[in-house]
Amino acid sequence: MEQVTGRRRDAEVLVFDADDTLWENNVLFERVIDDFLDWLDHPTLDRAEIRAILDDVERANAVVHGYGSKVFLRSLGECLERLRERPATDAERREIDALAEALVAHRVELMPGVAATLDALAGRYRLLLLTKGDREEQQRKLDACGLLHHFHAAHVVREKDAETYRWLAREHGFDPGVAWMIGNSPKSDILPARAAGMRAVFIPNENTWVLEHDDLDPTDTGVLRLAAFPDLLRHF
Repeated sequence: MEQVTGRRRDAEVLVFDADDTLWENNVLFERVIDDFLDWLDHPTLDRAEIRAILDDVERANAVVHGYGSKVFLRSLGECLERLRERPATDAERREIDALAEALVAHRVELMPGVAATLDALAGRYRLLLLTKGDREEQQRKLDACGLLHHFHAAHVVREKDAETYRWLAREHGFDPGVAWMIGNSPKSDILPARAAGMRAVFIPNENTWVLEHDDLDPTDTGVLRLAAFPDLLRHF
């Protein structure tokens, strides 16, 4: 891990991921998946085999339908149908809806130290928020988080790839070389930001969605690895 160097002179803009960086998110989906696997109680496949099937279904649906609770429910239903080799019954769909009800009702839970850290950083840099997923669902979380006053702008996008980060730089008129992307996902936060010419801060979350995993180059000096969100104040 990079040592403390003090405030960075190469940083003017800090771009933040939302889910699993500012607040917990995927752990809620994991709890629903655990309940789903308990409910299925498949006679021949174990939990790991069923989870692999669900991952495949989610991967395909993410490409076509995007992200969020609605797509997740679709994936659970399609996984059930693949395992049962028949369409889901109305009763089964009601059961899946009941399992996932907590995703809609759950309040936003900030990561430790997020509010105070953003409060300090907002006085030093231009802060932007970039999150992907269902626009209505993400906006609900943004409205409930109590953090938006820290940010110059917040954007909900369908996907976070290199072109998204290039667009963000054009939209807000900054050189990617003076921007840092802060997030927990190698696939959506770190690698595409680096491909767009930004630097990045990787803050791992043990509950990061498996489809967001990817390998990072340990020799890439443009990626700062931190253990927790408040550690940002030791570097920015």
